[in-house]
Amino acid sequence: MNINTQALFETIEEHIQEVIEQSSPLGAALWEKLLDVHPADIAQLLNQIERDSSRDIFLRLPFEFRTEVFSYFSDSMKIYSLSLLSDNEATELFNQLPIDQITDLFDSFSDQELKRYITLLSTQDRQRVLSLLSFDSESAGGIMDTDVLTLRQDFTVEKSIQVLQRLQPRSDLHQQIYVTNQDNQLIGHINLEDLVLNHPQARLHSFLRKNELIVSASEDREQIAKNMIHYHLMTVPVVSENNYFLGVIPSETLVDIIEQEASEDVYKISAMTPIKHPYFDTSFIKILYERSYILIILLLAQSLSTMILRSFEATLTGFFMFFITMLTSTGGNSSSQTSALVIQGMASGDINPLNIWRFLRREFLMASTMALLLGIVAFIRVYVTYGDLWGSVAVSISLSLIVLMSVVLGSGIPLLLKRFNFDPAFAAGPFLATIMDILGLLIYAYISKLFFP
Repeated sequence: MNINTQALFETIEEHIQEVIEQSSPLGAALWEKLLDVHPADIAQLLNQIERDSSRDIFLRLPFEFRTEVFSYFSDSMKIYSLSLLSDNEATELFNQLPIDQITDLFDSFSDQELKRYITLLSTQDRQRVLSLLSFDSESAGGIMDTDVLTLRQDFTVEKSIQVLQRLQPRSDLHQQIYVTNQDNQLIGHINLEDLVLNHPQARLHSFLRKNELIVSASEDREQIAKNMIHYHLMTVPVVSENNYFLGVIPSETLVDIIEQEASEDVYKISAMTPIKHPYFDTSFIKILYERSYILIILLLAQSLSTMILRSFEATLTGFFMFFITMLTSTGGNSSSQTSALVIQGMASGDINPLNIWRFLRREFLMASTMALLLGIVAFIRVYVTYGDLWGSVAVSISLSLIVLMSVVLGSGIPLLLKRFNFDPAFAAGPFLATIMDILGLLIYAYISKLFFP
């Protein structure tokens, strides 16, 4: 949203009733300006103003423009907006939406809402939606676009052009056109320009291109996104177990996947279960629960630190007490730094099953070097400040071991989680920091006791 649009929206909010009723020249002028704004920005405006005003503006929008605005709403806002429409209006709206958007919306419905709205679809659309709903929402089948045209391998160039001109499919989905046999099994693809460069009577199978990537309907969306980025693909075909063509995953879906996966990782790194709906569309109780229960668990886990302090109370007093926070925070920082590096590397594909051992060897060398470097810095800092030689050595060795353990765990735990099909992002943030607080304190206590029994 640019500055001019933001200023317009602020003016509209100040005169909201005049805009809705168009009861003054100013209100009418603002309404006309509103209709010139991008639908995505209008959707944002309707989401942030009072529900009554949002409802009145939405219902007054021209039908085709209303449909465009609707497509940019969050799922919860879409459900609310649908409740404002009659069955006939809802049916017209569904007829304007792509099947994949309708499927995503229906996946958010309650059983009662699903029963009501599924009957408003045409028989063909209803079957397609129900078919898509049968796939896992995290799989290729759950995110694919089925509004895509395919050509038969025995079509001529001339006939293919005639089909395209007659049906006028979406250009963004058909830069690559997928080709099937008579049984609708995927054979390959052609590029749109191939229809211009080849003879009108040439058949498609004579210049067919091999698909660089084909995904099954059950394949996980995150892995698909990685492969699309790796092969620099704008679309990828989705097939069934028997290679029957089902649909495509376009570039706009790829962007959505990357955004959603990144958002989920941020939540997991913060030790939270990902929240499905936008912040203001999620109830206070839901957010309270998601944020507090894990903090309570970590709080109780930190009780182990108290037990360690009580067990080594005689040792960790006086001189050694001053360095507890320095050592534990350094351990938490180094582990978080390492886990972030490995999680990013796994997400980008830089770290994969083919080079895991090479990565671990390099990280162990990195851990040893960092432990030595930070240990020397800690020794100098403590000795210059307090002049206690053996105390400085104890703190230095403790810090070196803590850093070594932090880097090893920070690099190893995400890989271990991935091995057992858990999201590596859970290894970062509060979980690993809590583990390192406990281990760091335990290491420091034992090393200090060895030097000063």
